[in-house]
Amino acid sequence: MSNPVESLRAYFKNDRFATENGMEIVEVRPGHSRARMTVESRHLNSVGTLHGGAVSTLADLAFAAACNAAGEVAVGVNMSITCLKAVRSGTLEAEAVEISRSRKLSTVTVRVTDEQQELVALFQGTAYILGKNHPFPPTAS
Repeated sequence: MSNPVESLRAYFKNDRFATENGMEIVEVRPGHSRARMTVESRHLNSVGTLHGGAVSTLADLAFAAACNAAGEVAVGVNMSITCLKAVRSGTLEAEAVEISRSRKLSTVTVRVTDEQQELVALFQGTAYILGKNHPFPPTAS
């Protein structure tokens, strides 16, 4: 049997939008994940700073991994993000932590930081748990 963490990372490579924009999951376990991206020129807006859609996508990828890592399919139903710092280059990391989970809802906060560990954005998302299992084995707690 394959490694459950690698199975989950492989599953989220199917998130073509995030993957094709250079984002990857670097750590995942139930209720927690980290995703990373290197800021490139394709991620910049017309002002020359990181596009809000890019930072939102990075945070959303971490959010999805954290709330799906328990093995049940969960889909985002509400998300909000506050951008706190302009970024022009470097590597960003999004760390997601599930702060609440019930039978049907998962609430996750995501902190996006730069290479100096300075806060770039705060994201909060709520996912609806569909009650069906993923095709990959659940990760260890």
